[in-house]
Amino acid sequence: MFKDRADAGRKLAKKLKSFKDKNVVIYALPRGGVVIGAEIAKTLSAPLDLIITKKIGHPLQREYAIGAVAENGHTVFNEETVAKIEQEWLEEETEKQRLEAKRRRELYLGKRKPIPCQGKIAILVDDGIATGLTMKAAIRELKMHYFPDKIIVAVPVTPPNIGQELKNMGIDFIAYSIPKDFLGGVGTYYQDFSAVADSDIISIMNSSLPNQARR
Repeated sequence: MFKDRADAGRKLAKKLKSFKDKNVVIYALPRGGVVIGAEIAKTLSAPLDLIITKKIGHPLQREYAIGAVAENGHTVFNEETVAKIEQEWLEEETEKQRLEAKRRRELYLGKRKPIPCQGKIAILVDDGIATGLTMKAAIRELKMHYFPDKIIVAVPVTPPNIGQELKNMGIDFIAYSIPKDFLGGVGTYYQDFSAVADSDIISIMNSSLPNQARR
């Protein structure tokens, strides 16, 4: 469906054109969401910032997400699964991933302060949603530390249940594609879903700043 993340970002941006030149801030989830966010920010003439979350993987199968944590400690868990996991390990792993999220902010943004969003609309973007755990942690981070008037989650592709879950949280939701039979992984909807390097994120974020503010 999408050639790559830049193609997905341009297509998704078309569905957000009504927000052009409005009082909005684009917040992207690294890594893949930053490429999406850059395209949307360019189309909407809006500033771009990051909300950094980290997946918490199952101790026996690290690719299986059981939760997510944002850099300021806001968490979301699959409660049924974590109830069966040793709690000391879970607390230690959650703190480890939180610190990694904070490290990445410094890596990607240096001393740049977060863009405030009080009285504005926050558009939260990623390259897709599968379980929704990292996105929900990002929403909590936005609500508790940025205080936007409104949050809109925008992604290129997601399963049908996610939209309703986010709406139940009071979040507006926009997706380019919502396949009825979701294939189980966001990457299956991209011809090129190669990893986004840290250097690419740093370059994108530096390019989003005025010349005099770049590192």
